[in-house]
Amino acid sequence: MMVLISYDVSTVDHAGKTRLRKVAKECQNHGQRVQNSVFEADLDYSSFLKLKDRLIKLIDPDKDSLRFYYLGNNWKKRVEHIGAKETYDPEGVIII
Repeated sequence: MMVLISYDVSTVDHAGKTRLRKVAKECQNHGQRVQNSVFEADLDYSSFLKLKDRLIKLIDPDKDSLRFYYLGNNWKKRVEHIGAKETYDPEGVIII
């Protein structure tokens, strides 16, 4: 299922900057960055639950926020891209 993950981490102190790096790194390990604090992740449900749990443990819920948008398996009809940054197909061929 495709999940859109967005986050807002307070960086007013050193601990916040550390949390921001950790949240971004965790998202990069599982998805594709589509904007500064927004990732698309095509995961099975079990993998998603593990990622969600790790992200929840990384943030400070009094200062930071996470949002998860569940686009499901038929996500291609729900996403429209316009603009400079080229889109990608996570189910397509990967060339290394």
